[in-house]
Amino acid sequence: MTVNRRRLPRYKTVTIHGDTYYRTYVETAEGKKVALYGKSREVLYEKEQAALDHIDSILLGKKSPTVKEYCEKWLIMQSVQVRPTTLIDYQSKVRRHIISQLGDKKMTDVTLDDIQLAMVSVSDKSASVYKSVIVLYKQIFQSAYHSKTIDKNPTFYLTAKGGGVPQKERIPLTDEQCEKLLDAVKDREPTFTFVMLGLYAGLRREEILALQWDCVFLNADAPYLSVQRAWHTENNHPVITDELKTTASRRNIPLPDCLFECLSKVKEHSTSDFVIANDKGEPLTYGQFKLLWKYIDTRTAGEKHYFKYENGVRVKHTFEAKLGEKAGHNGHVVYSLDFKVTAHQLRHTYITNLIHAGVDPKTVQYLAGHSRSKITMDIYAKVKYHQPDQVINQLADAFDEWDDED
Repeated sequence: MTVNRRRLPRYKTVTIHGDTYYRTYVETAEGKKVALYGKSREVLYEKEQAALDHIDSILLGKKSPTVKEYCEKWLIMQSVQVRPTTLIDYQSKVRRHIISQLGDKKMTDVTLDDIQLAMVSVSDKSASVYKSVIVLYKQIFQSAYHSKTIDKNPTFYLTAKGGGVPQKERIPLTDEQCEKLLDAVKDREPTFTFVMLGLYAGLRREEILALQWDCVFLNADAPYLSVQRAWHTENNHPVITDELKTTASRRNIPLPDCLFECLSKVKEHSTSDFVIANDKGEPLTYGQFKLLWKYIDTRTAGEKHYFKYENGVRVKHTFEAKLGEKAGHNGHVVYSLDFKVTAHQLRHTYITNLIHAGVDPKTVQYLAGHSRSKITMDIYAKVKYHQPDQVINQLADAFDEWDDED
């Protein structure tokens, strides 16, 4: 290493056993003074810099916050940069998957191996959850590196490739399944209206639960509803915001006749500003939404579980709910559904039905509120590929046109 002599400190000299050395002192991390020697100023300077770097590294480790302390600080910093719903998602994943695993460890002590071991607990989650936790690790440690909280970023080579459980292909409901589902909930409000809004307007859960009557235009020449708000919960309390998932989420959706009739009946008896409301006319809490959907789950045939205390111990029991039978614990409940359904599946069914009806991809993208055309086109392609007879006919027509040109 070549050092510019004009920048070298003027070290004092000392003679030891007849030899002359340059000498300086550094203070260790423990506060003790230690002498350093060199035959030349260049050699001593290099020794001094190496010693100071080592001491700084030790001091950084001592001053380093724990992973929990830095994560909580990072979440506060994010609160002014991201949407409330995004922040809630960050908080949940950081506390559940990062702090719970590495919270007591010093930020400077965390290694790539530590993080990869911590990710084992996320490996049974979906691939999307696994990837999002990896992204959070990278964001947190990158922030710590830029702020000089740590001198090395252990997430540099961290990857989400191959992690998590691959997402199952989303299957839309058939026309027969839609009829069975609606028949099962026809006398239950607001479950029936929720299902109708999912199947015939393609709204996301958070859009349905935030929908207010001032955005439902039943008296327009062509009745429609407007998506302008979103629902989320904080500590089980509902929060309604006008910050939507993306700008594309803000859209107007025409009402088919069946949904128009449904909403007209609901509005006639409604005393709330919200289309889907609890007994007090307020938007649903998370717990109330779970109850809304439980009405569907309890009527679904298949393997079910319940817990019972036996000799003070909570024991899990499993039984097979058979289609058409009444529930043993409640004679009013009949297992009338032979398929499982999720809230998002209602929306996926709506989008699929638009494609089946021949609606062009750009219109489908708008009505679905997709920010990227790739999302729409992926669904579009899958729907078409599952209709080989139509694809063959289209190809045949295309080849006929080419033959005519020849």
